[in-house]
Amino acid sequence: MSIEVKVPVLPESVSDALIATWHKKAGDAVKRDENLLDLETDKVVLEVPSPVDGVLKEIRFEEGSTVTSSQVIAVIEEGAAAATPAPAAAAAEAPKAEKTEAAAPKGVDELSPAGRRVAVEENIDPSKVAGTGRDGRVTKEDLVNVGKGGAAAPAAAPAAAPAPAAKPTPGSRPEERVAMTRIRTRIAERLMQSKNSIAMLTSFNEVNLAEVVKLRKALGEQFEKANGVKLGFMSFFVKAATEALKRYPVVNASVDGSDIIYHGYQDISIAVSTEKGLVTPVLRDVQDMSFADVEKGIMGYAKKARDGKLGLDDLQGGTFTITNGGTFGSLLSTPIVNPPQSAILGMHTIKERPIVENGQVIAAPMMYIALSYDHRIIDGKDAVLFLVDIKNQLENPQRMLLGL
Repeated sequence: MSIEVKVPVLPESVSDALIATWHKKAGDAVKRDENLLDLETDKVVLEVPSPVDGVLKEIRFEEGSTVTSSQVIAVIEEGAAAATPAPAAAAAEAPKAEKTEAAAPKGVDELSPAGRRVAVEENIDPSKVAGTGRDGRVTKEDLVNVGKGGAAAPAAAPAAAPAPAAKPTPGSRPEERVAMTRIRTRIAERLMQSKNSIAMLTSFNEVNLAEVVKLRKALGEQFEKANGVKLGFMSFFVKAATEALKRYPVVNASVDGSDIIYHGYQDISIAVSTEKGLVTPVLRDVQDMSFADVEKGIMGYAKKARDGKLGLDDLQGGTFTITNGGTFGSLLSTPIVNPPQSAILGMHTIKERPIVENGQVIAAPMMYIALSYDHRIIDGKDAVLFLVDIKNQLENPQRMLLGL
């Protein structure tokens, strides 16, 4: 029985997808739930699993093709077995089978699931592959390139030393043209949309985080034992922003034509950096979440982002965004509003700086915070008071516990 493999149903905000990688070829045996291909949308990379056991009978669209929601991209013959190779062919295939069934190469535990699968199938040692991902991480694309005979493949046997790479000659001006990924293209479109459609302004303040630091030191260990997750700085900012959004609902609102939509809930988008670009998964109904819930939600999204497992539903919606450039050492920045939202809070690195307190100069862990906002609906007064509200909560963490 022939079974059609279709593109997953895409949300209205995603018009189509690009076939990034086929992991099977026509005639290959497939198992139910085994990943057949990767689809790259303008937001995430989706894996398309096999719906049944059988043989991949037909591939209708090759890598690089653009496909739409529910479009048939392949056909599987359910219950069929892959053709048995002739004796000579079987003998030729034996080394490959042994390679596939061999123990996983070293270093695969640090890869994403898709990358781990490629490393095992091709018997590639990730430690010998030059990574192009963030912080030099080896990506699935790096491994696929090696599997196709690209650079950095481990040698099967000792060979003559390769000739050194040609050095740029004096005065040379090398260039390389690389097409944007769909995710990077979408990010660029969104940034231009924000710039061209929003009257954006940024206000700043600074926060003394001494009390937050003290609280984390005093209760961090107990918190982790009780909840199975560390007490980070982000949960304090998320909860402080949630309380401030309740008091200044226009900062939590969005513009729809000539209307202002006020949201009676706080869905906070958390900016997460991935190998393919910045994404903003959403913590929903944060007003009902505890500190532990927030920390677990952020940790879960961070892991899904690293593993390439973020789904489209994870990225939909959001009424307000928080981004933390401090993780990369940023001291001050002006974050860009993520439409249709009307505001975004920027966190930055914590620096010990001298401040005056009760007439005495002391060193304190200080952070600059920034609020970029849509000046069409948010007045400067509301933006400044919103930032002051967050500052007051963080400098007096007990206020958050009492909803003050």
